[in-house]
Amino acid sequence: MIDISKEHVIPLAAVAAELPRRRRGRKTHISTLYRWSGPGCRGVILETIQIGATRCTSREALQRFFERLSVPGSAGSVSIAPPR
Repeated sequence: MIDISKEHVIPLAAVAAELPRRRRGRKTHISTLYRWSGPGCRGVILETIQIGATRCTSREALQRFFERLSVPGSAGSVSIAPPR
């Protein structure tokens, strides 16, 4: 949960410019951030809050999101069914 009194809140549009560049030097598209905050990525959802008409997250929420994606054996792991 994002605590606006303790975390640095930033609009999703600004997050795209702050993340490292992706393939071929492209910025992360804002639709990717909305997807991460909705259905999520590999079962992990980016925490966001609505401030007026602006969807925001925090640097700390981004850190938690990326840490959860990076944990081996949990989110992002591929389970392979045993052979029949």
